[in-house]
Amino acid sequence: MSGGSEERTARVRIAGRVQGVGYRYWTEEEARGLGLAGWVRNRRDGSVEAVFSGTPGSVAEMLRRCRAGPAAAAVSSVEVLEEGGEEPAGFEVLPTA
Repeated sequence: MSGGSEERTARVRIAGRVQGVGYRYWTEEEARGLGLAGWVRNRRDGSVEAVFSGTPGSVAEMLRRCRAGPAAAAVSSVEVLEEGGEEPAGFEVLPTA
């Protein structure tokens, strides 16, 4: 972890109709396009959880995009659960937790 102010890491939970609509793969594509590291996974409660790490502007933009999601999604909330933490390398889709 760099600990520098040039990086932001946020763990988020996205709720609504976000499973079965390609949300995880859309998230992976959007995050990679913004140069973010992290991961995304479905939760058994029907939500999607993700970690985004990168420049503060890129993380903020990803959070903005998550509020809309892919075309078939209906997002009801995007909640930042935690800030900081270890900066992941790369971006991946994880198994459901």
